[in-house]
Amino acid sequence: MGKESSFTVRDLPKPERPRERLQKLGPAALSSPELLALVIGRGIPKKSVMTIAQELLARFGNVKAISEAALEELSQIKGIGIAKAAQIKACFELGKREHLEMDEESVDIRNPEAVYKLISTRIREKSKEHFKLILLNSRNKTIGISTISIGTLTTSLVHPREVFKEALVHSAASVILAHNHPSGDPEPSEDDVKITKKLVESGKILGVEVIDHIIIGKNHFYSFRERGLI
Repeated sequence: MGKESSFTVRDLPKPERPRERLQKLGPAALSSPELLALVIGRGIPKKSVMTIAQELLARFGNVKAISEAALEELSQIKGIGIAKAAQIKACFELGKREHLEMDEESVDIRNPEAVYKLISTRIREKSKEHFKLILLNSRNKTIGISTISIGTLTTSLVHPREVFKEALVHSAASVILAHNHPSGDPEPSEDDVKITKKLVESGKILGVEVIDHIIIGKNHFYSFRERGLI
């Protein structure tokens, strides 16, 4: 009997290989097996890295289940030892943290001016509305800044579930809302007022205080707390 052959990534035309596709089209164009294959790196004799990636998905059912699997569970797949399982876990953990922008120094939020200085350089010149969430600990120190949404704020776009999920995941005691108005005028819209009221009420239920909502204009800002609206 002849030597058994096996399919590897190198058997694919070069433009169809995951690494080349990512370079040309960007990561969003790749399938979940392709992304997993790039994380795993290489296969083993008679088992390509793509096959290993597909087996991972078949075993666990979906990407979320893979992200929640223990190292020992991942390493049960032939071709994934503890080292590769650790790589997979590390990638998923980075994905969780990607949206959380941690400052080098924890900033003491004492007044709306401090919030404005902290956030304005990040979003003041943006052509779309960027809704940010400043996470604070029990000592009123910033522990992170999260981007909740990009686009014109509406009650459907900014849902309390998404906002407070970030606060709960990172054990924030309180939060400050902030977003920009590309027009340069920080005066709140009707939707801004509705969203703020809804988030303040949701925060009370969850035990996470909404301290303020800052709207950033071109050279000045609007504070809901300063205006007595929070």
